[in-house]
Amino acid sequence: MIQKLLIANRGEIACRIARTASRMGIDTLAVASASDAEACHVSVCDDVFYLDGNTPSESYLRGADIIQAALLRGADAVHPGYGLMEKAQVPVVPGYHEEAQSQDILRAAASEIGYPVLIKAVAGGGGKGMRLVTNDGEFSEYLASAQSEARTSFGNDRVLIEKFVSNPRHIEIQVFGDGTSAVYLYERDCSLQRRHQKVVEEAPAPAMPQDMREAMGQAAVRAAEAVGYASAGTVEFIVDGSCPLRFDNFYFMEMNTRLQVEHPVTEEILGIDLVEWQLRVAAGHVLPKLQDEISAQGHSIEVRLYAEDPQVDFLPSTGCLSRLEFGPGLRVETGVRVGDNISPLYDPMIAKLISSGIDRGQARAKLLRGLRQTFIAGVKTNRDFLIALLEHQDFASGSFDTGLIARDLAQLTHLDAPSSRDWAVAAILALGLPREDIDIAYQGFSNFSPLQHSVLLRWQDSENLVKVSISGHCASVEVQSEILELKTNTQSWFLEGSDGVTGFKDGLQIYVYGKSTYIFEAPNPLDRSSTVKSDGAILAPMPGLVKNVFVELGQQVAQGDAILVLEAMKMQHTLRAVEGGSVRELSIEADDQVKAGQVLALIKSDEISI
Repeated sequence: MIQKLLIANRGEIACRIARTASRMGIDTLAVASASDAEACHVSVCDDVFYLDGNTPSESYLRGADIIQAALLRGADAVHPGYGLMEKAQVPVVPGYHEEAQSQDILRAAASEIGYPVLIKAVAGGGGKGMRLVTNDGEFSEYLASAQSEARTSFGNDRVLIEKFVSNPRHIEIQVFGDGTSAVYLYERDCSLQRRHQKVVEEAPAPAMPQDMREAMGQAAVRAAEAVGYASAGTVEFIVDGSCPLRFDNFYFMEMNTRLQVEHPVTEEILGIDLVEWQLRVAAGHVLPKLQDEISAQGHSIEVRLYAEDPQVDFLPSTGCLSRLEFGPGLRVETGVRVGDNISPLYDPMIAKLISSGIDRGQARAKLLRGLRQTFIAGVKTNRDFLIALLEHQDFASGSFDTGLIARDLAQLTHLDAPSSRDWAVAAILALGLPREDIDIAYQGFSNFSPLQHSVLLRWQDSENLVKVSISGHCASVEVQSEILELKTNTQSWFLEGSDGVTGFKDGLQIYVYGKSTYIFEAPNPLDRSSTVKSDGAILAPMPGLVKNVFVELGQQVAQGDAILVLEAMKMQHTLRAVEGGSVRELSIEADDQVKAGQVLALIKSDEISI
């Protein structure tokens, strides 16, 4: 058996692998970049080897350094985590998969296949290095973006071109081989995606007929056995979602030769540990179970909780996690703790949250309950977006395809203005009062009781002066001439006949978790400086590296034109002109490192004075 295992990854998957290895009595060796010196995955392993550099390409993607670390520290096996192995392509959907990678050849291939097409990184995963191109005019820009993102994330900028199937469902088969034979471990539906990155995964797939499961499973096994595959792998299929699922209506897409992010839902319905299977097969054992010994029970759903802002096109959110509280009844896979920083260098995933039940309805209800009782502060998250997605009628009914999120994005990301109760709770929290004997903190400062406090609060462009009177565990709050009487149980604040609202104070920010998550600011009332409006300025939405600049000083641009590409958190973001005009200022160039809020360019319309 393996004695010491080097885990060649970071974050939640490294923690996940270490958990199983420790249970099996295997020592674990973590690797860590300079910026991950205090990371969670380092603390859960028995030993650590520190790599040079900070970014993935400078550290975790340097294969020779990983092997050297294993040799130096006496590891006799390496677990690649999610993505340090090459893919074995199983191309069936019409596409281009050849070695030649010139722009002219790739563009010609796209035209021959017929738009729309997908540009996909050969070494890709997680939606990175993937772009949907709908016409020839977009091809050059999206090709350059996909190749650059792939090079940064995987150290390999080779791409393939595939036909894009309309109204598709993404269903994948989990396979496992020992080098001689293979089995399939049911399927997962991963159709709910944003920018080709999976958001929700579940097992088994809704409305999956048994004859289709067997046909897809047997096809996946044939693919694995044809190459003598050993370990966990996933054979991915595209299914036409415009008609009911049928055994003859699916198309091979590719095979991922690694453990997938969504593997917990398979483990939950089968009652197995896929990492343990990996370690046993790697040690030379045969498969733990034969095909007729594998059966599923119940249903499991996983969502990916990210540090990102759905209100601003899902831009990653950086900061220190000052609160990290996950709801009850969930399996939580995470690689961060309270006090950890969400860095712009890596993927912004906070956790995978998994629920299981006797059927799909129960699993969905448990996941919704757990998400509503998940409270995070220090960064913005997609928590409310995930709740809206799970509540969507098409998801509830099980009739959806990969286009659902894009079609209903406005509905899924809509945020109502905070209610008077939200403002009231924020004001009470802003006062920093203790949870027990809540009026003690201010006793003795007035001859009158209760003492009234005035709190200035800001939410987006709205500002209110809220008046609060505290007496015991009750508060009388005046918000815009409305008087609210609230009570507390030391955990939440209640209006009579309504659900409680909880919150958290983090410096000058107050997080209120009710129907939605609202982040209020409690500015110093003596500091009346307002937020500077951009007024034609292109601002850096986060710290990052400038990868490309598409304009020059004095150049005329139209609304929506690409100005530059900013790389952060392993993804690339194209910043575009909000309005047409000329480039009056350009303060950056390619390879510049920029700070959040930094002015990168200024575009002003050419007005004529009379």
